[in-house]
Amino acid sequence: MDMLLIIAAAVAAALASGLIVAFVLRRPVDNSAQENVLKAAEAQEKALASLMDAQSQLSGRLAAMSDAQAKREAELSRTLNERLDNVSKRLGDGLEDNTKKTGETLSQLHTRLALIDEAQKKLGELSGQMVGLQDILANKQARGAFGEIQLQDLVTAALPPSAYAFQETLSNKARADCIIKMPNPPGSIAVDSKFPLESYRALVDAKTDDETAKAKRFFRDSMLKHVNDIAAKYIIPGETADSALMFLPSEAVYAELHANFPATVDASFKAKVWIVSPTTLMATLNTVRAVLKDAQMREQAHLIQAEVERMLTDVTRLDDRVSKLSRHFGQAQEDIRQIGVSTDKITKRGERIADVDIGEDETGQLVPPEGQRDLLAGE
Repeated sequence: MDMLLIIAAAVAAALASGLIVAFVLRRPVDNSAQENVLKAAEAQEKALASLMDAQSQLSGRLAAMSDAQAKREAELSRTLNERLDNVSKRLGDGLEDNTKKTGETLSQLHTRLALIDEAQKKLGELSGQMVGLQDILANKQARGAFGEIQLQDLVTAALPPSAYAFQETLSNKARADCIIKMPNPPGSIAVDSKFPLESYRALVDAKTDDETAKAKRFFRDSMLKHVNDIAAKYIIPGETADSALMFLPSEAVYAELHANFPATVDASFKAKVWIVSPTTLMATLNTVRAVLKDAQMREQAHLIQAEVERMLTDVTRLDDRVSKLSRHFGQAQEDIRQIGVSTDKITKRGERIADVDIGEDETGQLVPPEGQRDLLAGE
């Protein structure tokens, strides 16, 4: 822009000089002055021509620069557009991927939230059941019924129906929770369910040494009372076995007893009252089932022996019939051999007959040749 202003100023000066020269030429002057003016005008015209030429060159350069600038701007614009397109595409792809991943994440989150809701519902139901179980165990009669039901489930799952009876009354009017019917010896075994939950809770909830000592005495006395009651009620000479089972429906109570009260366990051994938990009772019942099966095998031994004797008789009869069948097969084989011999003879005779050349004698009768008569006569 500065160059254009300079050129415009030069053109204006040249035009002004031309006007001055023309004005001067119109005035009446002397020849020398007029010549000087003409020379000055010629110089101004040359300068103006040179200036116009420079202006023309400058215009060409400016046009070239303008074209180059336009090309550079076009190239820059194209490059910028391409880069913007690439950036836009990357942004679009990134947004699409992020949207897809976000959707998958939200879907997984929704699924997990549904599972969490379901788990919370189950936890709520379980909490309600636990509260119900605590209410049941808080009641002594309900607690006893709970132990009896668990005992019945274990016994019915392990033994056949003929091997047990529930709530059976003995000769001393005592009613056992379960009677396992065993052969003599040892005889029927009584099982009674006991659940000393109150004394066990007192032991667990004890915080001071005095409370712990009192709770231990309470738990020990409760267990010994149950052992003595079972020994007095359910061990009857000549009617039951010389021992009985006390069923504790809690593994925790059973573990506490054997871990910290060995004297009480020894006292139960001396009273021949075996204390069992759900796990040890199942093992005991499996042993009882094996004993019952062995006893049944002994009772059925004579039947098994009779069946074996009858089976031996059938085996002997089968052997005799097989021998007879073998003889029949031998005779049939001999008959087949003789049939084969006869068939061979018939085949040979047929071949001989086919080889005979029949001729006529003097009377016109057909007779075989001399050498072939023996063939027709046979061996």
